Amino acid sequence: MQHVTAGFPEVSPIYLQQTDYFDFNHERVKEFSNSAIEGAQTNKQKAIKLFYAVRDQIRYDPYSISLNPKPYKASEVLINGRAYCLPKANLLVACARSIGIPTGIGLSDVYNHLCTPRLRHMMGEKELFLHHGYAVMYIENKWIKAAPAFNIELCTKFNVLPTEFDGENDALFQPYDTNGRLHMEYNRDHGIWSDFPMDRVEKDFRDYYPTSLYEENARAKADEELKAAKKAFEEEKAL
Repeated sequence: MQHVTAGFPEVSPIYLQQTDYFDFNHERVKEFSNSAIEGAQTNKQKAIKLFYAVRDQIRYDPYSISLNPKPYKASEVLINGRAYCLPKANLLVACARSIGIPTGIGLSDVYNHLCTPRLRHMMGEKELFLHHGYAVMYIENKWIKAAPAFNIELCTKFNVLPTEFDGENDALFQPYDTNGRLHMEYNRDHGIWSDFPMDRVEKDFRDYYPTSLYEENARAKADEELKAAKKAFEEEKAL
């Protein structure tokens, strides 16, 4: 795995490879990518379509933060249909690589000034969010950062300006909401990786966030899976 701590990496085949997390040969990822880029001709056009597909078709869910590696796989993001910033960025990386765009994963710490009371409590009253994720794509001879985290419905609900992507400029979170209040502030850049650094993320999350965060999220997911299983059973026909 290659890690560049400052600036951008050299363009290399390593940024086109499939990995356990960027599993673009998975049937779901291939179908999602092919559907998203329909009608696009250039890599720039395809990257734009992929960005909006990931941004708006995968619901942002901060309560899905996990120490389990599985939810960070691109294919799992599509299966779940929702995720927070890191898995959504992984999905965009996988999709971009699948169509031949060299792409890495970038991580930065951010201050989220519009965090909800419930989420703030679960995070141990911490305002700094560790390892916000974004894709770093090589388009038309330059690296461009793109964070597809917040879906448009969420932005409308919280009066947050949606992150727009034109394939030419970085598409990171807006610093202010639609009312001019401070929203997102980038604090520290950790660099760019050729593969998702799960070991680094897991260690830093364990050291920083309370254990109860992951336990509550795991219980909530288990409850939802049980409800889904019950609903599916009730809708089944007898033999």
